[in-house]
Amino acid sequence: MSDDPHSFRFHLPDPAATDMFARRVATLLGPADCILLAGPIGAGKTHFARAAIRALTHDAQEVPSPTYTLMQGYDAGDRTIWHMDLYRLGEPEELMELGLDTALEDAITLIEWPERLGSLTPARHMAITLAQSGEGREAVVQLVGGDWKRMSEGLS
Repeated sequence: MSDDPHSFRFHLPDPAATDMFARRVATLLGPADCILLAGPIGAGKTHFARAAIRALTHDAQEVPSPTYTLMQGYDAGDRTIWHMDLYRLGEPEELMELGLDTALEDAITLIEWPERLGSLTPARHMAITLAQSGEGREAVVQLVGGDWKRMSEGLS
């Protein structure tokens, strides 16, 4: 962890630790919360998203990667979750046609390859950068813009 109240660092020694971390974050999410998942191929972005979605939906359902569809929606009772994988995105404007603006207003969004958002990057977001670290992973979390008090306290 860091001295910055908006920045955190976690060592995730194995896939089970990544699952636990994703579930912990998921319990702290609310409507209009956006998580930007960055890192190289194989860093664990989809693994994190799957674990968070399963925690939010309370379902062990299959959570496919939306690499080709770009967006996949899930019903979590009183909330909607959008999982986006922008790896194959042509132009950021394509996301507006798919409803990105509406999703960011009231849904929980998990966005892989967020650097492809360009100017559409939400001002308020939680950036999680994942990287391989020995046998495990390192997760660096930045809470950007807006009120993240509940998340910050939950991660401390």
